[in-house]
Amino acid sequence: MPNIKSAIKRVKVAEKANAANSQAKSAMRTTVRKAEQALATGAENAQELVVAAHKALDTAASKGLIHKNAASRKKSRLTKKAN
Repeated sequence: MPNIKSAIKRVKVAEKANAANSQAKSAMRTTVRKAEQALATGAENAQELVVAAHKALDTAASKGLIHKNAASRKKSRLTKKAN
């Protein structure tokens, strides 16, 4: 544990940001997984879930959780499965 006040604060802030980023990234993965499962089973709401997954990927890319090219690649593959 750091002794300097500013370093202590940085540790606290980093932990808080890490928790928020982990939660957001996990939610994004869950959304994508649900869309993939819906496409595999041929569910009626599959198209809605794909749109939600695209939105989640765009949001994650804009927040810097994943690279924009990775988001684009995942969206492309998901759309390919949908067609």
